[in-house]
Amino acid sequence: MKGVILAGGLATRLRPLTWVTNKHLLPVYNKPMIYYPILSLVKAGIKEILISSSPDHSGQFANLLKGGSELGAKLYYSVQENPKGGIANAIGMAKEFADNEKIAVVLGDNIFNYNLKPAVEKFVKKEKGAIVFGIRMSMMESKHYGVIEMDKTGKVVSIEEKPEEPKSDIAQAGIYFYDSRVFDFINKLRPSPRGELEVTDLNNFYLKEGTLECNLLDWWIDAGTSHDELLRANNLVAEKVHKGEL
Repeated sequence: MKGVILAGGLATRLRPLTWVTNKHLLPVYNKPMIYYPILSLVKAGIKEILISSSPDHSGQFANLLKGGSELGAKLYYSVQENPKGGIANAIGMAKEFADNEKIAVVLGDNIFNYNLKPAVEKFVKKEKGAIVFGIRMSMMESKHYGVIEMDKTGKVVSIEEKPEEPKSDIAQAGIYFYDSRVFDFINKLRPSPRGELEVTDLNNFYLKEGTLECNLLDWWIDAGTSHDELLRANNLVAEKVHKGEL
């Protein structure tokens, strides 16, 4: 199983911090933001990782991370020339890298301490399917994300992208496991009204065939959404590092 970290985008909400650098290179306490998803995948046993970034900043990632050996990984790089193409578009660029293996996709501004290794070990044994990861939050917050509805048995019932009236308090975090068919599904996607290939539409292919699972995280932060969230990420990570929890 290989890893893909998506670290592109324009990060307009974090300007002026991101006028001259990519948001995923900003510091979160004692590490650049991009270190956290890389180390999460390495801890799970995934050592071959593709970093997808935008044209303006791809060289900065290479200068910082180099081959990845200092982090215990072997890193590869790709460039998403259209930063507004959407998450599914960026995933699609990893087809050659994946080389028919299953992939674990993590958004580069996601920080969490959930141990992915048991989920990875379970997933590699599955014949087909996908896993999404969710986090419980208030209904007011969850509607800004994809919202995952689950029944009492834990089965995924629906996923909606940024609904006005969320059906649950489970927000879709930026962590996804896919089988090798993901690239075929991406080719079938059509742009949403936002002009993007939505990851929620991609996940719904697996939902419709009944092979989509959801794992819940205990804590998670999307550090790249606003200055306030970036500050909260710094404070929360500092606290957890001092407690030995991260």
